[in-house]
Amino acid sequence: MRVLLVGAGGVGSAVTAIVARRTFVERLVVADFDPARAEKAVAAAGGPRFLAARVDASDEAGVRALLAEHGCDVLLNATDPRFAMPLFRASLAAGVDYLDVAMSLSRPHPERPYEETGVELGDAQFALAPEWQAAGRLALVGMGVEPGLSDVFARYAADHLFGTIDELGVRDGSDLTVRGHAFAPSFSVWTTIEECLNPPVVWERERGWYTTEPFSEPEVFDFPEGIGPVECVNVEHEEVLLVPRWIDARRVAFKYGLGAHVVQVLRVLHETGLDSTTPVRVGDVEVAPRDLVAAALPDPASLGALMTGRTCAGLWVSGTGTDGRPRQVFLARRPSTRCPSSSC
Repeated sequence: MRVLLVGAGGVGSAVTAIVARRTFVERLVVADFDPARAEKAVAAAGGPRFLAARVDASDEAGVRALLAEHGCDVLLNATDPRFAMPLFRASLAAGVDYLDVAMSLSRPHPERPYEETGVELGDAQFALAPEWQAAGRLALVGMGVEPGLSDVFARYAADHLFGTIDELGVRDGSDLTVRGHAFAPSFSVWTTIEECLNPPVVWERERGWYTTEPFSEPEVFDFPEGIGPVECVNVEHEEVLLVPRWIDARRVAFKYGLGAHVVQVLRVLHETGLDSTTPVRVGDVEVAPRDLVAAALPDPASLGALMTGRTCAGLWVSGTGTDGRPRQVFLARRPSTRCPSSSC
C-alpha cells in the first residue's frame, strides 16, 4: 500500500511514527505546505519507505498530481478541517481511497445558533457519498481516536454489551501540563477554536440534532488510572453527527475537559474577535486574527517533550445490558502519558 499523508503537524508526525512500526505500508509520502516539517517527520521515522514532499492542501490539482506521481492508493488527511473538502474531492477525482481525522466544517444556524443546527459537520462530505459509491472507492471520515475509535466503541457496545442504550457520551480529559506554556493546545489552535467556540451539537431521539451555547452542561467525570475528576463541557464534535446515523440511542453527546483557564482564554479570544477568520488590515498587510493567534503559539508537533501527565479519551455508555439489568461502562484506550493530538 502506498499512502499520501497530507499534514506533518502533531497528528501527521504521530501517524508517521506509527507507520514506522508497521510493515503493510510500502511507501509513505509525507506532504506539508512547509517542507521542513515534512522532512523532520520523515527523518524521525527513518528508512527508505518514507519520502517528504511539499503540497498546498487547498490545491486540488496539485494534490492529484502528487498522488499520481507516487502511485498512491490512499490519501490520509491529517490537516485541519478547513482543508477537508479539497482533499476529499482530489481523492475522489484521482480514484484513490481516503481517510481523515476531522470532517468538513459546520456553519451555525444564521438566526438560532444556540438552538438549531445550520450546516452540520460532515454535511459536505456526505453530499458526495453517491459519487464515492459510484466510483467504487472507500472514504472513511473521522477515523482518529475521537472521532474514530470512539465510534468503534459505540458499535461494540451496541452489538455486544447492551440490549438498549440510553446515552452514548464521549468524554475527553487529562491532567496534562506543558512546561513553559500557560496556554498551548496540543493540536491545531485553528481546530481548537473551531470546535470549542462553535455551538455544540447534541442528539436526542425525540428532538434529533440541536445545539446549545459553548461550554454548556458542565459535569465532573472521574477518568481512570489516576487522572481523576475533571470538569467536562459540551463541545461540537463529529461523533454526535456520526453515531446516531447507525446506532440506536436515546442521547448522544460529546464533552471535553478543557479546564477553567482554557475556557477563559477561548472566551477572551471570541470576545476580542481574535477567533475570526476574516482578514483585517494591519499596516500594509491583511491577516486573519485566528492565523495570528496560531502563529504566536508553539507548533503542537514540538510540544511532546514538554508534556507531562496523561490524557484519556473514551465512551461512557448507559442503558440496559444484554441480561436486562441496568448497566454503565466506560470504554477507552489506555491513558497515554503523551500525545501530540487528541485525534492521533
